[in-house]
Amino acid sequence: MRNSLILFALLAGSCSAQAIEGNWLGTLDAGAVRLRLAIHIVRGKNGELSAKLDSLDQGANGIPVQKTSFSANKLHLEIPMLHASYDGTLAGDEINGTFNQGASLPLALKRVDKIEARKRPQNPKPPFPYDSENVAYENHAAQVKLGGTLTLPRGPGPFPAALLITGSGPQDRDETLFGHKPFLVIADYLTRRGIAVLRVDDRGVGESTGSSTQTTLEDMAGDVIAGVEFLKTHQKINPRHIGVIGHSEGGIVGPLAASKSPDIAFVVMLAGTGVRGDQVLNLQAEMVMRAGGATDAAIAENRAIQKVLIDAMRAEKDEKDQKVILQKLRDAWTNYKTTHTTPPGLDQTMEAQFGQISSPELRSFLFHDPAKVLRKLTVPVLAMNGERDVQVLAAQNLPAIFAALKQGGDQDVTTMEVPGLNHLFQECKTGAPSEYADLEQTFSPDALQILGDWLVRKNAP
Repeated sequence: MRNSLILFALLAGSCSAQAIEGNWLGTLDAGAVRLRLAIHIVRGKNGELSAKLDSLDQGANGIPVQKTSFSANKLHLEIPMLHASYDGTLAGDEINGTFNQGASLPLALKRVDKIEARKRPQNPKPPFPYDSENVAYENHAAQVKLGGTLTLPRGPGPFPAALLITGSGPQDRDETLFGHKPFLVIADYLTRRGIAVLRVDDRGVGESTGSSTQTTLEDMAGDVIAGVEFLKTHQKINPRHIGVIGHSEGGIVGPLAASKSPDIAFVVMLAGTGVRGDQVLNLQAEMVMRAGGATDAAIAENRAIQKVLIDAMRAEKDEKDQKVILQKLRDAWTNYKTTHTTPPGLDQTMEAQFGQISSPELRSFLFHDPAKVLRKLTVPVLAMNGERDVQVLAAQNLPAIFAALKQGGDQDVTTMEVPGLNHLFQECKTGAPSEYADLEQTFSPDALQILGDWLVRKNAP
């Protein structure tokens, strides 16, 4: 799955205010990912300095820096929201220092006049040859409101429609990641080809209520079905031609929703999985680390730690209280350290990870077997994976997806490994997540055409 990326944070100051005020830009190299961080430092009326952080590649802006000290060119920052701190030395128009968030990473900042946005040439620009509606509907059973955008071809209709389902973690309706907006690009392309597209904010994001990380795969499937029910009521939508397109974790949720709703007429899995979640994560961790240049010893150590934590959660997989799971993880980690030497500072990093992996969202993914769901489907299914995807490997998942669908009797199955593409369906060199932000392409035109051609064929009058 797409990694649950930790937000990193940094700086602000107060000494010679004139020397430190302004915009500062740097790149934090966290191995698997490289994140551009921008700091905006201003001086108040009384001479005090304040700062805010933008994690530009994650779309997280305005993160407050709570504590700032600056003396003898030494800068110290504390960002409790991220459990992080920064210590650096100002020299001219550069600050060289260390960012601390469990592990310590070097972070150099340079003064800039303005922060330049990365080039994203595929982002569609008006005027558009289709209509767009801001919409809202409810999942009544869960008592949540969901907000999204519906793009509609012009003309009387009725049109086939696709509901887009995001990957793991809180995502907006465009599935914004590293400045890329893949769902915006997909919606624009498909709507131009005569297919209505509904893209939706996850729970707790944008115009949707609730909490994404507190939802299970079953909860997400319920939200999808609520979206299908909404589309059925729209006068320009053909209720017999409504389907789902899910990316990454969305490629698990889509089939799950289709197994529960007879109104879902087709399923597209973009980098979806065919094997149990813990198996996906085990291989993902190894391949991402290899792509980042990790040693065999580091990979083996990570695999051992991962096994300890997953085994601890497996023993309590039906436990509803997240606090109980957190304690089990802490106990497992403490036991591991009695027989293994671990690097200094790793405890803080692990504690941050415990909060993520104990969430209902990730726990439901870990022990979900998608093959059991796929065997229930009888609708047309397209499963596409990138050849260079190191997060959801085509070789591990596409054969399992095909086998499960065929075992269940589905007669309309297309699986495809698309050459040269990564987890986000970008043309790439290695497939490593560290490339995602640097690539200008958001979604391969070849992959868009494969997707569009398949949908047009399956939804022809």
